[in-house]
Amino acid sequence: QVQLVESGGDLVQAGGSLRLSCAASGSILKVDAMGWYRQAPGEQRESVATFDSDGNAKYTDSVKGRFTISRDNAKKMVYLQMNSLKPEDTAVYYCFAVIHTQPTLFLPPAVGDYWGQGTQVTVSS
Repeated sequence: QVQLVESGGDLVQAGGSLRLSCAASGSILKVDAMGWYRQAPGEQRESVATFDSDGNAKYTDSVKGRFTISRDNAKKMVYLQMNSLKPEDTAVYYCFAVIHTQPTLFLPPAVGDYWGQGTQVTVSS
């Protein structure tokens, strides 16, 4: 079983900062692309910041210069440092990863997309 768990969401005033963390656990052989998505009430889920399999970081235009994505491969974790937060950043933030699972005696390795349960970020004006 593979699991992604986010933490760090909170209520913060506009202009403040938060750091989100996501930990991957389970029978993991390799973690490829990882990143953060968010979904505001009544809106579609959107990509916020991601690493592709080559380690290149990409950001949506609305967070460029304010958010920074980072990762710790040894700990199988990804982080999102969010500075200069705005009320429009309010959303549920989801961790995403492409994970290769460990093979077993009777099961082959597999690759798939995994999502965390989400963590709430609320920015007050």
